[in-house]
Amino acid sequence: QVQLVESGGGLVQAGGSLRLSCAVSGSIFRINSMAWYRQAPGKQRELVARIFSGGSTGYADSMKGRFTISRDNAKNTVFLQMNSLKAEDKAVYYCSAAGWSTWWGQGTQVTVSS
Repeated sequence: QVQLVESGGGLVQAGGSLRLSCAVSGSIFRINSMAWYRQAPGKQRELVARIFSGGSTGYADSMKGRFTISRDNAKNTVFLQMNSLKAEDKAVYYCSAAGWSTWWGQGTQVTVSS
């Protein structure tokens, strides 16, 4: 099993920045990639960014240039740096790990005030 715990969400003004963290524990060797998803009220969960075991990354088009996914292997932590936040970025952000299964964290709320 893999356990994921997100932190770093909160309230920020439009144009501001937040950094989300996802602490990973358990059977880490089973993980091929890590990702951040988000779900806004009344909307489907959507992919924000993904980082693969080799280090390559991918982003949803609307996040390119504003969000950066990274990881600290020594600390088993994945980050999502979010800059130039907009009101439409308000959502619950989830950390996800993919391998022979898919694991999810509990989510962290991000609220952007205009």
